[in-house]
Amino acid sequence: MTDSFGTIKGEYDRPVPKPGAIVKHFKRELESDGDMYLYRIIGVAHHSETNENLMVYQALYGDKKMCARPLDMFMSEVDHAKYPDIKQKYRFEEV
Repeated sequence: MTDSFGTIKGEYDRPVPKPGAIVKHFKRELESDGDMYLYRIIGVAHHSETNENLMVYQALYGDKKMCARPLDMFMSEVDHAKYPDIKQKYRFEEV
């Protein structure tokens, strides 16, 4: 959620990445060839119907696809029960 000044509000234990930041998805540990699973942050968008914040980011590999996912999901921790061998703590982390 954002306040009237556009500040992102949330219960995150780390800063929300700023536009231009480069982040890596945790699956990069599984396949770290070149720029695979690296993304540039575009910014946080506001869903006009649900009021949900979405992180918008662009792949730095392949067809450079533009992506969006709920900010809460973007900022979440890796499911270490499902991926026990992953060392990265969060789903996406700044490089």
